[in-house]
Amino acid sequence: MTAEYTLQQLTDWNGRIEEYVRESGLDCYEQHFEICSYEDMLCYEAYVGMPSHYPHWSYGKAYERQKTFYQHNLSGLPYEMVINSDPCLAYLMKDNTLLLQILTMAHVYGHNDFFKNNRLFRRDTRAELTLEVFKAHAGRVRAYIQDPSIGPEAVERVLDAAHALRFQTSRNGPGKLPDRDTLRREAQEAIPERLQNDLLGFLAERGRLTDWERDLVSLVREEALYFIPQIETKIMNEGWASYWHYQILQKLELPQALHLEFLQRHNLVIRPHQGRVNPYFIGFKLFEYLDKTLGREQIFRVRAEERDQSFLRRYLTRELCEELHLFVYQKQGDDIVVTEVPDEEGWKQVRDELAGSVGVGGMPAITPKKVDQGTLILEHQYDGRELELNYARETLKYAARLWGGTVKLPTVIDGKARQLSSDEMPEIKGRL
Repeated sequence: MTAEYTLQQLTDWNGRIEEYVRESGLDCYEQHFEICSYEDMLCYEAYVGMPSHYPHWSYGKAYERQKTFYQHNLSGLPYEMVINSDPCLAYLMKDNTLLLQILTMAHVYGHNDFFKNNRLFRRDTRAELTLEVFKAHAGRVRAYIQDPSIGPEAVERVLDAAHALRFQTSRNGPGKLPDRDTLRREAQEAIPERLQNDLLGFLAERGRLTDWERDLVSLVREEALYFIPQIETKIMNEGWASYWHYQILQKLELPQALHLEFLQRHNLVIRPHQGRVNPYFIGFKLFEYLDKTLGREQIFRVRAEERDQSFLRRYLTRELCEELHLFVYQKQGDDIVVTEVPDEEGWKQVRDELAGSVGVGGMPAITPKKVDQGTLILEHQYDGRELELNYARETLKYAARLWGGTVKLPTVIDGKARQLSSDEMPEIKGRL
């Protein structure tokens, strides 16, 4: 703990924040905070916030990269990290100032309410099991690593493939587990209907895998399904938390010195970023606008029912596009060319481009289409955006590893239909 404040002060400020949280109508899980060092925060960030996670080289690589960037002042650290669990767990970095801890705690309660009430989280995750599930996964992976008949290299090979494909899974939640009769019927189908939009799930069930390999792929898929609601609501979630930390700190009657720092910190959080979208900025501005125009009761309904894509399509107006300085651009050779601005005709295109790029909409969708004499044929759901060459190459390589045979991928290259194969990748420069 730094000398600037004591644990009792944090406890007292948290009590005042919780009082306003209850008065405001926020509906939260029980909230737990853990104070950690910057090294701990780097580790939690690399291991996606989980206090217990299975080992894999990619997490160590992420830790070393983030540590190097932080030590050379090339990047900062998150003020907080919150886990969608019940009780809700959040980390506070002990080097933060007192005001930053107060702001962060208020911000965390916004996330907590969002996790508990947004329909994607209610439908797709069981917060009361989160920590135990991740601990169980870590135990299973370590058991396979320590098994002399398997070992770390074989485990790593399967995890590498599953990680590469982890978000090529159902984008509409895990769905219901099939019963015995359903599985018996599906055994006669090359690609069951419930797996037609779930490449990783299909490979986990139908790939030529041993039982332990199948378990690892299923484990990675289960964790991906846990994180998809967070990917799908990044703008809303951060905007909601930012909106509420602003409301709460305005009510706390902060001493003048703390209030000035609050204004500085808040503006740093929600400032626009040059060349990219700041989800805190967009989300905060939309919820602030909706509170003024629709009222407090309506914004609670919005946070419960929407995801980023529908949130932007329904509530991002021309006036907000102009205020937020949003525009559409394309790369033409070495130049960046603005193609749409939020004028009377172009603002809808600006809105739709942004909505189409958020969440999993920013990731290409590749699904199993059919099996032809042992060859798995995939489908790229082409929407005008061509695949990156490296993405296609890695997807084919890892899908073939889990399938245990040849995998082919029809797609579009330079505006023309082409088919790529894991057996013979064409040498194509630049983009596919």
